[in-house]
Amino acid sequence: MADLARLTEVIEPEAKALGFELVRVKMMPSEAGDGGEALQIMAEDPATGQLVIDQCAALSRRVSDRIDALEEAGEVLIKGAYHLEVSSPGIDRPLTRAKDFANWAGHEAKISMAKGYDGQRNLRGPLQGIEGDTVIIDDRKAGVVSIPRDQIHSAQLVLTDALIAATQPLDTSGADDIEEEKADD
Repeated sequence: MADLARLTEVIEPEAKALGFELVRVKMMPSEAGDGGEALQIMAEDPATGQLVIDQCAALSRRVSDRIDALEEAGEVLIKGAYHLEVSSPGIDRPLTRAKDFANWAGHEAKISMAKGYDGQRNLRGPLQGIEGDTVIIDDRKAGVVSIPRDQIHSAQLVLTDALIAATQPLDTSGADDIEEEKADD
């Protein structure tokens, strides 16, 4: 398994150099069906909370060049074949940073706790925010629950009308320029 802390250490400066904030770095099985892995990078432009296609491409090139340079110098960051996926976090974004839990307070979230957590494993309800390193959520079943952030396995916003209304519209510039090609029969 790849060292996510080391990958984040390599990727974050590349994102910052482009003016982006890193949201998440994750290794997961590739959807290509080739048995390989995918290195998923989510980042955002702080001005918009999203990345458009050109920004994703720029970050992908920087990260790819950096990983290639480190591998040429003898450091293997990811063993075996992998695909690089760079994306915007999307409207129902993962909540990974302390500021995410603060910025999205009031919106519905779902939180899954880490294995071994002593208590309810899945929570869902309005996010109340964060105090220090403790996330507060008003769970539909358990009521207001305070949980240590380091015990959270995953957290993300739930797509609701209120979230859609509160989210900046996606930048669709260039969408009209996309042309579809028909396959030859």
